[in-house]
Amino acid sequence: MTRSLVVRLLGTSVLIVVLSVGAAAWLAAKTATRAVQQEQSRSLADDSLIHDTLLGYAAEHRDWTDVAPLVRRLAAESGRQITVTTTGGTVITASHPGAPVPARADAVLDPLGATIDPRVVGPYRLTGRDQVRQHTLAGKRLRCLQDQGVAATAEETPAGRLVVRLTDENRNQRGECAFREDAPTPAERAALNQLEDRVTLCLRGRRLTDVSFYTTDFVPIHRDPANVGNSQVIQDCVDRGRREQLRPYVAEPARLYLASPPRQPAPVFDLSPDSTRRIAVVTALVLAAAVATTLLVGLRLVRPLRELTAAVDSAASRPAPVRITRNDEIGRLAAAFNALADRSEHSEQQRRTMVDDIAHELRSPLTNIRNWLTAGQDGLADLDQDMVRLLLEETALLQHIVDDLADLADADAGTLALTLGDHAVGDLLAQACEAHRGTTLTVRGDPWAVVDPIRFRQIVGNLLTNARRHTPADGRVEVRAGIADGLLVVDVADTGEGIAAADLPHVFDRFWRADRARARATGGSGLGLSIARKLAQAHGGDITVVSTLGEGSTFTVRLPARPDEPAR
Repeated sequence: MTRSLVVRLLGTSVLIVVLSVGAAAWLAAKTATRAVQQEQSRSLADDSLIHDTLLGYAAEHRDWTDVAPLVRRLAAESGRQITVTTTGGTVITASHPGAPVPARADAVLDPLGATIDPRVVGPYRLTGRDQVRQHTLAGKRLRCLQDQGVAATAEETPAGRLVVRLTDENRNQRGECAFREDAPTPAERAALNQLEDRVTLCLRGRRLTDVSFYTTDFVPIHRDPANVGNSQVIQDCVDRGRREQLRPYVAEPARLYLASPPRQPAPVFDLSPDSTRRIAVVTALVLAAAVATTLLVGLRLVRPLRELTAAVDSAASRPAPVRITRNDEIGRLAAAFNALADRSEHSEQQRRTMVDDIAHELRSPLTNIRNWLTAGQDGLADLDQDMVRLLLEETALLQHIVDDLADLADADAGTLALTLGDHAVGDLLAQACEAHRGTTLTVRGDPWAVVDPIRFRQIVGNLLTNARRHTPADGRVEVRAGIADGLLVVDVADTGEGIAAADLPHVFDRFWRADRARARATGGSGLGLSIARKLAQAHGGDITVVSTLGEGSTFTVRLPARPDEPAR
């Protein structure tokens, strides 16, 4: 084993060194490739920014007279050579005067091209009192929607108009808000009338009826249903009319040329024979150092591992503790091994105790059943209805113990099936308390929770059975329930005999009783509280207990009211 471990460590170190060298070479190549790709991506992003900025300038100006400072700034920020010419080839401005113009243009700067740039507003720009009045109406509608719980935002368009937009989840909600902030101003209405005239001429040439525009979103309103089937033709006329109307407000189309300014060629890196030999020598030294270190570390690691192996091999049925005092991974492994040995011993003790308890719980009813059946067989007792009822009670007790053990087995295996649903907690508690008369029920509010109703009543019923068993006839048992911080909290409090502080950690242990001499007729099987806690944990919650000896106990069930919502 020693040699096998050392050989594995040695082979691992050699493989790591080889992979490291290869990874370094691959990383260098990958880094260079990535740098080139990033440079290309940045160049594309810069070109897109240049095109969009100049297109916006053309949309907001009537000519290219003052574009030169903007071109120089864009060229300085991007490191690109920018040239803008007319469609006829005359240079309007250039970031590098005298530099040759590329043979092919990169783009055409026309805000009224295939798609009309939204920054072209022309006669639809709001100014002065019209803008103030429109913004006021939009603000009132926004506040009105928000007061009614409708999520909305306000956004200012390039024309200076404030548009109220509903969020996606509130798209179909309108609210009781009658503020028409989208109604055109007198100046906009005049511009829309001019647009309608241009569109009308176009439509009549195609033998279609007129359309109208009620808002500045330029969506045509059809007066004739026959127009619906010609929506594309109508849209073409609308776009044509808008281009004719907006052309005086934008710069003439121009061509954009982008190029990289001339740079000094970068020196080509080449390895000399001396450099190659130095790299080889360093690689060999690194490999030798890795091998030597691996041998030393491997030999040191093997010794305590052999001790652990011997301890495991020498154990007949359970691992025996080992003595390895080291403050490293091997020491922690030895500590974990010793802890495992302790847990194994504790589990074995619990197993023996549980087997004894189960045998004790089953022996008494089985003995009663056997004795009465033997007496009946020998003619010493009559198997009348009372005898049959007694035997059935003993059989029911056995069945109850077996069912409780089955529930615990399912809970331990994680196969306990729950049928969850949204239920009124007050109704479920009332049903559980109905079987335990004299119980006081207090429910705060009208709590609902996602629980398995049968298992939930079983939890509360087990707690009530335990409380009734340990509370005198003149005592009081109370159930309180409510929702707190996303949790369903149910308290089962009694004024019974209470539990000693030393016994509290064992309350939920299986077959445990505070008084070991208590008979089954008064003490139950000792599984009720264990099952209640397992059922609560299956719901994602737990049960805790506080008690004062001689004064009473309070068992508290905490379950998530909504399992899909984390509790605070």
